[in-house]
Amino acid sequence: MKKTIFQITTALALLAAAGVANAADCKITVGLVMELTGPAGEYGQAGAKSVEMAFRDINAAGGVRGCDLVTDTRDSQSQGNVAVDAATQLVQVKKVPVIIGGIISSVSIPILTSVTAPAKIVQVSPASSSPTLTALGRDGKTNGIFFRTITSDALQGVAAAKYAIDKGLKKLAVIHVNNDFGVNMVKEFSRAYKALGGTIVSDTPYNEKQSSYASEVTAAMAGNPDGLYLVSTPVDGATIARTWISQGGVQKFLLNDGMNSPDFIDSVGADYLKDAYGTSSGTSPTASTDYFMKNYKDFSGIEPSNPAADRSYDAGAIVGLAIAIAGSDDPAKIKDAMYKAVDPQGTPIYAGKDEFAKALGLIKDGKPIRYEGVIGPVAFDKYGDITGPFRLWKIADGKVTTDGEMSIDDVNKLQAQLNK
Repeated sequence: MKKTIFQITTALALLAAAGVANAADCKITVGLVMELTGPAGEYGQAGAKSVEMAFRDINAAGGVRGCDLVTDTRDSQSQGNVAVDAATQLVQVKKVPVIIGGIISSVSIPILTSVTAPAKIVQVSPASSSPTLTALGRDGKTNGIFFRTITSDALQGVAAAKYAIDKGLKKLAVIHVNNDFGVNMVKEFSRAYKALGGTIVSDTPYNEKQSSYASEVTAAMAGNPDGLYLVSTPVDGATIARTWISQGGVQKFLLNDGMNSPDFIDSVGADYLKDAYGTSSGTSPTASTDYFMKNYKDFSGIEPSNPAADRSYDAGAIVGLAIAIAGSDDPAKIKDAMYKAVDPQGTPIYAGKDEFAKALGLIKDGKPIRYEGVIGPVAFDKYGDITGPFRLWKIADGKVTTDGEMSIDDVNKLQAQLNK
């Protein structure tokens, strides 16, 4: 009898151990297509780490349906065609239900039009701000599967124009990357800037990854501008800024969101950037902001102020919570659940293990949640866009510091005035 009981007990113990092993082996894979190398490599490296951190926190809280969220990360090399190949592999071979990425619009757009929209696979970009993405949704070309955790450049361009005028930059040369992001940013900026009384003396596009931008800088200097509006990425932007300075250009700069980068400042030299200003999607600080700022560097080795870091954590958190709400890997259910993860009527949820444990409990009980992220509370419209404030920043003593904020109401009021 004792022998039989011992055998039964041993068998049950083995089954229990097997169950634990199976739970540990249960994984839900989300595809990441990030710009780990190339001109936007700094963004993509920070973004990938942020998503991994969000998944780590959700897994520590119990995971999704008892499974761990994991990433299958592919390098887009900051190139659209490479990104499409990577996304195709993730969707068709790996059968991922969601792709997070890209970072820059020239990567996100081809992924969307060539892969995720046709396959009806949810795509979330943490940092692609091109108005083209809204237009694709409006034209019915996205199947409603695209979301982003950054505001559109249609709004940032207006904020940048007002900030430039307020800083006395009333006669600017423009140098911008010759892709969807750069062209659209300058288009929206120019419309607002001219309406506010500013003058653009030159508008010079450039192609990425050139060893020299001397000819572009020479062309941009025509007309004796007060300063340079540089729409770029940290690597190319630093090369252009150094060339501008060496050729005697006025050391006054207006910069786009991705240029609030320590690498850009170090490469150009803080002494040359004492009159450098910029705009970026702002944050409405929450408990998530505090958590992220205190913990991100220890996890990633990267400064939390790195471009795309904050909103990439939010992209990962919202995706993870949406998969939990959907209750399956069905992309159609996950798409609907993206809105439910930020339900305005839900219980506020913040970043970190304890908060995610609270969220998972509420989800299990069928109760609504509202994730209030590192960038603040957000809500998606029907095109997957968010609205939010804009941070006005300057470079002081070699560091990016906040100079003010333009609320979304301020931007909308200005837009309304410009459209009269």
